[in-house]
Amino acid sequence: MLKKLFEKQAELNLRTGFDAKALRENFDPQYAGEWLNNYIAAMSNELEELRDCTFWKHWCKEAKDGKRFMINDLQNARVEVIDMLFFWISLAQCLGLGPEDVVNLYEQKLGVNHSRQDNDYSMANKTEDDNKDITI
Repeated sequence: MLKKLFEKQAELNLRTGFDAKALRENFDPQYAGEWLNNYIAAMSNELEELRDCTFWKHWCKEAKDGKRFMINDLQNARVEVIDMLFFWISLAQCLGLGPEDVVNLYEQKLGVNHSRQDNDYSMANKTEDDNKDITI
């Protein structure tokens, strides 16, 4: 299923000027970085739009009535999550990742995250050393 989503996203991205297939075949860090930043900005905006589906503002009437963080637009929140999926796939493609790579990296990182939980994860003592062995 993930493979099909990556293919469909590559088709859409090609229509807007980003050629994920060409990048994967001949990685260009400048081209990749330009598109990565485009998609980071887009993803950031979608995240804000998702937050706006809740009553997150502490000064609003709904928050004062005890409804802070309540989802007030579930239908749109679901659409915003899918919008983020579009950009998330695009971000992965900007880094030359395919669906198999994503699953592989996810499984490795999942192991790191479980290990962190098993070992009393602490932000004060956190390093990224346990991520250094995660590779494609």
